[in-house]
Amino acid sequence: MTLLRSSPVRDEIGLIDRARAGDHDAFRAIMTRGNQQLFRVARSIVRDEAEAEDVLQESYLRAFRAIAGFRGDADVMTWLTRIVVNEARGRLRARRPTVEIDAIEQAQRSGAAIIAFPLPPGVPTPEAAAETIHLRRMIESAIDDLPEPFRLTFILRDVHGCDTAETAAALDIAEATVKTRLHRARRLMRAALDDRLRATIAEAFSFLGSACARITATVIDRLDSEAPLPDR
Repeated sequence: MTLLRSSPVRDEIGLIDRARAGDHDAFRAIMTRGNQQLFRVARSIVRDEAEAEDVLQESYLRAFRAIAGFRGDADVMTWLTRIVVNEARGRLRARRPTVEIDAIEQAQRSGAAIIAFPLPPGVPTPEAAAETIHLRRMIESAIDDLPEPFRLTFILRDVHGCDTAETAAALDIAEATVKTRLHRARRLMRAALDDRLRATIAEAFSFLGSACARITATVIDRLDSEAPLPDR
């Protein structure tokens, strides 16, 4: 007998139906599937991890309270992403004026090379792990410095791996706009990382502080311990 495996689409429809009926296990399954991507989306807008968690929690509550109205025109992750974006941007509007997207894009038209993402996985040694943490923080800082429209597109496309169509649907923008913003985000990232790496390179193989003092003292001690050379 051949067993029929359920498709992802059928699984999602089943989860939504159960969530509409108030099944908390279905809510939990939806959140588990979406947490990573949706947290990154919220974090990319508010740029604060604690506030991003608040955004995510509030967005889930809004979504589940309104899930009866979810028509399935888009998949559930697209629907949830839009809710998270709206919640996060609403918080930004409440605390500071917004900047027009067209003005931001117009200001970022200078060229630079494109950097490839994501980084290769694996940290085989403690030293490599420390280097990876340092590099990750450098990249996260560069992402935080991107203008919000570029930052959000970059997070969805290059960090989370959504394709162009998925990103366009989630952000309710044209696919051509996704491509343009991603291209500019990558250029800005490359420029920012070049600056940070240049500063780091300048510190390579440094031999200052305690290392400098140690070798200097060792040489002097050895010289002091040697008998003076006889006069010729």
